[in-house]
Amino acid sequence: MTTKLQLNKEEWRNAKGKIAYGMTNDYMFRMVLQSNNNVLKGIISSMMHVPSDTITTVEIANPIELGKYIEDKDYVLDIKVKLNDNSIINLEMQVADLGNWQNRSLSYLCRTFENVQKGEDYNSVMPVTHIGFLDYDLFPEEKEFYSKNMLQNIKTGTIYNRNFCLRVLSLNQIELATEEDKRWHIDEWARLFKATTWEELKMIAEKDKVYSEAANSIYEQNSDETVRMMCEARREAIFHEQYVQNKMESLEKQLSQKEKQLSQKEKQLSQKEKQLSQKDSLIEQLQAELEKYKNN
Repeated sequence: MTTKLQLNKEEWRNAKGKIAYGMTNDYMFRMVLQSNNNVLKGIISSMMHVPSDTITTVEIANPIELGKYIEDKDYVLDIKVKLNDNSIINLEMQVADLGNWQNRSLSYLCRTFENVQKGEDYNSVMPVTHIGFLDYDLFPEEKEFYSKNMLQNIKTGTIYNRNFCLRVLSLNQIELATEEDKRWHIDEWARLFKATTWEELKMIAEKDKVYSEAANSIYEQNSDETVRMMCEARREAIFHEQYVQNKMESLEKQLSQKEKQLSQKEKQLSQKEKQLSQKDSLIEQLQAELEKYKNN
């Protein structure tokens, strides 16, 4: 049974120290955005570069019961949002680099793109966008804060389809935010997501009412016993996933080294066999000359 406390809307302002579960926890991310439509609207406005006064409705199309325990097979916590009833946006928080983000995000995006109803024309498809909030660099050799990726002709640069888009926000590259990113306050949202103490969160909350609402929602969700339990379960699950991933990478590295060593030994063996073959050939030659000498 969920233990939900009746909280004063300003009680979060008295909180101090470390935030138990911040927005980089995907369950907390889901709970805050699902429970506070203004915060969800604010994030969508910034990330999609859409003025908030043009947003009439933001509706979560795949809600989950707040605080309800999620079975392992249902652990995916991406948020599917319908914007103004004419486009679909997937939001996902991902802190662990499991090496599969490119394929995973495209898989989600493609499934969402299949939104044409039977009998409808394909031109009725709703535009779809997948926004990944990553706490690591997707492409370490090409660091970027916020990117927009679309299908295009690699020769001419012509966009193939403007209804299919994948955006990526690197939470650990805030210093690379462009002037456009700052104009849409994407850097401030990133700081809010990354905040680990209530003191940090309060400084951000002072800048805009929507950040203050987000801070209050984070406090409310952290005050819910079942939500905290689920956040901890997600943290442990991600830790386990990362541990398994690191272990696999370590084993693959060891295997690669073993294969390299084996290849070197096989090369050395081949060289020795060649040397032995040369010696055998020399011995045969000498024996032939000796027989020839004896016969003379």
